[in-house]
Amino acid sequence: MAGSVRVTPRQDVRFCRSVDDVTIAYAVHGSGPPLVIDSCWLSHLQYDWESPVWRHYLTELGKIATVIRFDERGHGLSDRDVTDHSLELRLADLEAVVDDVGVERFALLAMAQGGPVTIEYAARHPERVARLIFYGSYAGVDSVRTSKQDRLLDETFTNLIRVGWEQPTPEFRRVFTYQMIPGATEEQMGWLDELQRRAVSAEVAVEARRQRGRANAAHLLGALDVPTLVLASLGDRMNPFIYSRYLASEIPGARLVALESENHIVLEDELAWPVFLREVTDFLAEDEAAVPSLPGGRDLREVLSGREVEVLALAAQGYDNAAIAAELTLSVRTVERHLQNTYEKLGLRGKSARAGAVSRLLAAG
Repeated sequence: MAGSVRVTPRQDVRFCRSVDDVTIAYAVHGSGPPLVIDSCWLSHLQYDWESPVWRHYLTELGKIATVIRFDERGHGLSDRDVTDHSLELRLADLEAVVDDVGVERFALLAMAQGGPVTIEYAARHPERVARLIFYGSYAGVDSVRTSKQDRLLDETFTNLIRVGWEQPTPEFRRVFTYQMIPGATEEQMGWLDELQRRAVSAEVAVEARRQRGRANAAHLLGALDVPTLVLASLGDRMNPFIYSRYLASEIPGARLVALESENHIVLEDELAWPVFLREVTDFLAEDEAAVPSLPGGRDLREVLSGREVEVLALAAQGYDNAAIAAELTLSVRTVERHLQNTYEKLGLRGKSARAGAVSRLLAAG
């Protein structure tokens, strides 16, 4: 409703270091099963909350999942003056974030340019990825055949970044904005214009775009063995629908959902938005429905102590052991003991024990 007050949910902004010592900023908010987002190339962890374009994604996803997202190297709150944007280092950034958060098994959502990184991660760490979601993404920009006109347009975009990205007026940036959200209001377009300038410098934008164009993980698609959902707007101009069709056709068992939209970023007032949200919600809920019951039909809270439930509830929100200890004023060793006792009571072992315990807590409600 116009004029209504929006309350920004609490998010914890944290930092970790990648293998080449680049600092990556990430944020955690919401509650529920962990959902790691390999975001599109334009992001700013704090500025996004002000956004009439992104805010509904953050708010609604936070109601169904513990959302873990990060600013790409060179962007937002991460180190800005970065020259190496290779696939290997972008993968290392994702690995660093996941390891720093401390989640052992999670759903992974690739948005836009996050596709190749997400595919590489799922191929190298299959034991950690419970579900895959692609939204307006691809395996590589050259994974499908494109026209000469498309290639010329890509070169033109690069030159526009060089010339107009950091100009005080948005004429040049508006070209990208219109490609992403042609159905947007002036307010929404104006915000995306400003995000481009705030999120990344022209120099880094050009170099990152050039190196992202080389990333291609299409050869790994056929070997992926994980439940996969692919969503895309039929009229997407930034990453045409054919990219998503290719992903769904190459990943065994993947399901494709076509969204009736012209926008690369589906807006809150579009009919496609509740479709997107329902599909993601139902897809993530399938893991909870598959959680086995406890022996004898006992309730989880009858099996665990009150403190064990408290510790597990924080783990479900994406807290690592150190953060849980700080929140509950315990030692890390005590937290580890509570978790180990929990795993033993629930009959869980191995690397997936934490994820299994969290799933059972969420299923118990």
